[in-house]
Amino acid sequence: MERFAEEADVVIVGAGPAGLSAAIRLKQLAAEHSKEVRVCLVEKASQIGAHTLSGACVEPRSLEELFPDWKERGAPLNTPVTEDKFGILTETSRIPVPILPGLPMANHGNYIVRLGHLVSWLGEQAEALGVEIYPGYAAAEVLFHEDGSVKGIATNDVGIQKDGAPKATFERGLELHAKVTVFAEGCHGHLAKQLYKKYNLRENCQPQSYGIGLKELWTIDKAKWKPGRVEHTVGWPLDRHTYGGSFLYHLNEREPLVALGFVVGLDYQNPYLNPFREFQRWKHHPSIQPTLEGGTRIAYGARALNEGGIQSIPKLTFPGGLLIGCSPGLLNVPKIKGTHTAMKSGMLASEAIFSRLTNENLQSKTIGLDVQEYEENLKKSWVWKELYAVRNIRPSCHSVLGVYGGMIYTGIFYWILRGMEPWTLKHPGPDYAQLKPAKDCTPIEYPKPDGKISFDLLSSVALSGTNHEHDQPAHLTLKDDSIPVSRNLAVFDGPEQRFCPAGVYEYVPLETGEGSRLQINAQNCVHCKTCDIKDPSQNINWVVPEGGGGPAYNGM
Repeated sequence: MERFAEEADVVIVGAGPAGLSAAIRLKQLAAEHSKEVRVCLVEKASQIGAHTLSGACVEPRSLEELFPDWKERGAPLNTPVTEDKFGILTETSRIPVPILPGLPMANHGNYIVRLGHLVSWLGEQAEALGVEIYPGYAAAEVLFHEDGSVKGIATNDVGIQKDGAPKATFERGLELHAKVTVFAEGCHGHLAKQLYKKYNLRENCQPQSYGIGLKELWTIDKAKWKPGRVEHTVGWPLDRHTYGGSFLYHLNEREPLVALGFVVGLDYQNPYLNPFREFQRWKHHPSIQPTLEGGTRIAYGARALNEGGIQSIPKLTFPGGLLIGCSPGLLNVPKIKGTHTAMKSGMLASEAIFSRLTNENLQSKTIGLDVQEYEENLKKSWVWKELYAVRNIRPSCHSVLGVYGGMIYTGIFYWILRGMEPWTLKHPGPDYAQLKPAKDCTPIEYPKPDGKISFDLLSSVALSGTNHEHDQPAHLTLKDDSIPVSRNLAVFDGPEQRFCPAGVYEYVPLETGEGSRLQINAQNCVHCKTCDIKDPSQNINWVVPEGGGGPAYNGM
């Protein structure tokens, strides 16, 4: 069966803040110059925003540039930050740390948002401008012209059984061809991974470094609710050599709602560490638990995030396509903010694309346009200046003082020199290579969840609304089926059963009674990408399942 093909001017993969901002900006420019530009956007979630997960405390700078009248348009930024708190936790106490103006953690002028709702609103604005949005369509394959430039993408075939045979509902995927394809897949996109290799985009940058962010939404006792309060902590329950910390945001959303979460750097060394259980344990701290007592947990989710900073940004353009947002890794790590930089990158990309599409003297060496001006313009923008200034804060946590060394470094070099120091620190290497063998590490004893403040993993995953068609080919693929037992289990005590925040991986006894095998519960997957990043053997390859599968977040 032939695949049906559609022709567009620009195809965008991923309806997050970056992809939607790019689509909106293209249509704004087309309207301003009375030009016709066909923009198609595909999104693997069944609804726009359903796979979006973030803290989120948002800097409104890019939104103001995109829609100066965003308030009149009803953008869901309902909670301006009114109070900023930062602390170092020990097991029983909290040491307050002042947030001086000018430090990356200062949040004056920012808004606490439910990012999924903001993304959904951006989707409405994009559609009103004429962007064609296809939710529930997963981009599974990059298509190429004979000259090697990107031709577009294809969505996956649907209605296939686990064994690869077609069902009665079988349908071929859709091909979308474009002059330029914009990849806005978010952190550790599976198509971007292929593009890095094909075009050698990472040859002049350091390996990307990541964190895993776990998040819950709670309704709490109204007496404890402080709308606009932002709290961050570092320290307990992590040791000083494990990068990470927490957030607790009080939202103003018609009900007493808080968003809380925990981030663990995926360059951690102890294979016994379990990010989900660290998060559950953190909620019992004497400075955190009282806020939650008497409350109800209503949502749970997790997503990997980029922590490499400017050192880890790959080449952003290649013939026929470009990378925007969290896909290449534009997160400002010490600020814990990437929405504003992602949106701006999408807008800059669209301005460069529009200029090329409408240039009547256009000379292109390849059929797919190579819009190199986008990367040049990004490097001249406030995004690059901002990321350059904070480039050394995350790698400074690798000294003997760990996270505290990073805080000292920030106080001296960032607050005084504003990132103008004449050196750039390096990361130690890829996250998957940082794990130590289990025999060299101490197992971590985690307390049992109490079912009131802390919870077990499966009841948490149930709150994410995650669902996949059960009878479909696996989207969590192993390059070699023997490696999980022969190496991961033998050397590292099976870290995938701990680093996955959704209970996808478990070692179960063989039916013969001798030894174990790795069982993959793919239907639990929340699309966080942690397994693809942290697997010490780099044997797990995450590919997209059928469109519409995955979590069903509501304003996460």
